[in-house]
Amino acid sequence: MTSRVVFISVLLLLWCHCRHVLGSGDSGTGIVPSPDRSADGADLLSMETMVDTHSAMLRQGNTDECDIVMNLSAADRCAFVKATPDCSMEDSFINYLKMAFCLLPPNLTPLTITLCIIWLLILFIVLGLTASKFFCPNLSAISSSLRLTHNVAGVTFLALGNGAPDVFSATVAFSRPHTAGLAIGALFGAGIFVTTVVAGSVSLVKPFTVASRPFLRDVIFYMAAVFWTFIILYRGTISLGETLGYLGLYVVYVVTVIVSAYIYSHQKHSATRSSIQSSTHAPADTHVPELQTSESDQAPLLSNGSIQEGYDSEYRPLLPYCESTSSILLNSLNPVDSRTWRRKTWRWRTVKILKMPLELLLLLTVPVVDPDKEDRNWRRPLNCLHLITAPLVCVLTFSSGEYGLYLIEGQFPVWALTLLFGLFLSAIVFLTTSNDQPPAYHLVFSLLGFVVSAMWISAAASEVVSILHMLGVVLSLSNNLLGLTLLAWGNSIGDCFSDITIARQGYPRMALSACFGGIIFNMLIGVGIGCLIQMFNNEPVVTLEPEGLLTWVLAGSLGLSLVFSFILVPLRCFHLGRAYGIFLLLFYAVFLLVALLTEFGFIHT
Repeated sequence: MTSRVVFISVLLLLWCHCRHVLGSGDSGTGIVPSPDRSADGADLLSMETMVDTHSAMLRQGNTDECDIVMNLSAADRCAFVKATPDCSMEDSFINYLKMAFCLLPPNLTPLTITLCIIWLLILFIVLGLTASKFFCPNLSAISSSLRLTHNVAGVTFLALGNGAPDVFSATVAFSRPHTAGLAIGALFGAGIFVTTVVAGSVSLVKPFTVASRPFLRDVIFYMAAVFWTFIILYRGTISLGETLGYLGLYVVYVVTVIVSAYIYSHQKHSATRSSIQSSTHAPADTHVPELQTSESDQAPLLSNGSIQEGYDSEYRPLLPYCESTSSILLNSLNPVDSRTWRRKTWRWRTVKILKMPLELLLLLTVPVVDPDKEDRNWRRPLNCLHLITAPLVCVLTFSSGEYGLYLIEGQFPVWALTLLFGLFLSAIVFLTTSNDQPPAYHLVFSLLGFVVSAMWISAAASEVVSILHMLGVVLSLSNNLLGLTLLAWGNSIGDCFSDITIARQGYPRMALSACFGGIIFNMLIGVGIGCLIQMFNNEPVVTLEPEGLLTWVLAGSLGLSLVFSFILVPLRCFHLGRAYGIFLLLFYAVFLLVALLTEFGFIHT
């Protein structure tokens, strides 16, 4: 609840700052046309002002031409945005800068910004909803079908599922030259938020003793990733070999986790065998302690196994019941479970009603395979419909619909061809399957659901990055600040609540492992894939220019928090208590204060 209040408070502060900036724009630095000047003279002077401002910007070393729009008068901003290539926002569906300066009159621009912030909150909901209910279940089905061990699945598929919003946002931001600061701010900001606020909250809720070797392993690898990023930012460039090094470092991390798990399992089995052998040679009256697993290890099996099975059997029909195809389709598209609805509070119901349109859209387009269910979530009419809608979503969301709207031979659109192909596949599957039994190729639907949910997440992440870029231009805020606040908080608050809930249920070790494992994946994969995309589109060497002192405040604060964890936790015998949790929360508060003072010029070099 505290994180949610802070998030909403920052949005209100940005809105007030927006009104102040836009309200002073007409009488501030802009050139206001004289009332007795002709229209042609006004246009000529406006263009001369744009050219002079552009020249001054280039002399200062700023490469984003769109940043100077707030130096113009309110009457000239719309024309400048339309004429400047850097303001085009070709990677998003909506040009938010044109929306801010051209949709409504200049005096109503704060209203447009408010609508964009509301749309930003909706996009964050889309990111979390798609990742949790569609992306992660399909990844789980794929890993189960591939028969991966829990350790391999945890550091690959599970990490991708939990960090999908962060990874896609960082990848999109790094793939654009003018928004790399957003990715840097988001990755570093999320790292500080997770290692201080989330870890501190877990320690406050449930003090515990952390597993020493996995904790030190994760901290060391994350410190290496942060130090590598710091060196690259200091140099200002990253080559292809260094980009591949990010991906290689994550491969080394995965191999280390697998080898560590194997060694631990081998040692555990050796101890079990020696204990059994000693019990066979022991006298009859000698008491041999029985090896038992911890209570926390058995709790999830009980809660997810017999209890859930008994609960479901209560509502299982006594006689076999055959549903019609239409009823199966309607029940599959219902995002509300009546039993769950009756048990929940009115707050949960209100949020559920607000999210229902988004859930319905995702249910119509993303198939989900659940290996834990008897029928593996096979819904014949809905899955046949997915063969039509899912390819359309992929075509219309890839590259902002550029390829979906392309006309073949100048006459036939690609989306129409995709629709015909989907209809053909859907008819074949519908005629060759039944409602009761999933087909042998049902796993293909999990792959399709994985791809489509990834496309939805990528499209939403592109819009989030574009909105934050627009807010940075309009409010004269750096990409780093927007990344470490709005983007980092929006992507991490859901994980924060999840980890705190897991800790309250008695599994703080699991919550802390999720903290470090996810941010390692986000930084290494986000930077690696994002820079590879930019290299593929532009040049073999990517330029990463730090946006002032705030970049070094971010990197230094994250490195300092990791050093504190690496030193203080072993000194406390790996026990994380409430005092340590309070220390982490205070550290984040001091960091946020220093970052804001740096952004607004109170701290400078």
